[in-house]
Amino acid sequence: MKNRIRVLRAEHNLSQADLAKKTQVSRQSINAIESGKYVPSTLLSLKMASVFNVEVSSIFSLEEEDWK
Repeated sequence: MKNRIRVLRAEHNLSQADLAKKTQVSRQSINAIESGKYVPSTLLSLKMASVFNVEVSSIFSLEEEDWK
């Protein structure tokens, strides 16, 4: 799954630690999500969307291999 978290963080001047604090997870979790090593829960995805004031679908998008 692709995500735009790094881009959105930059647009909002947030560090990984800042986003982690706002979404109540570790900075390592944010790093793992950004690098595609971890898929966030629905709840965490909704929290991120709220922080960035966007729809979840504008943060995350499926790739072809996600369907396999």
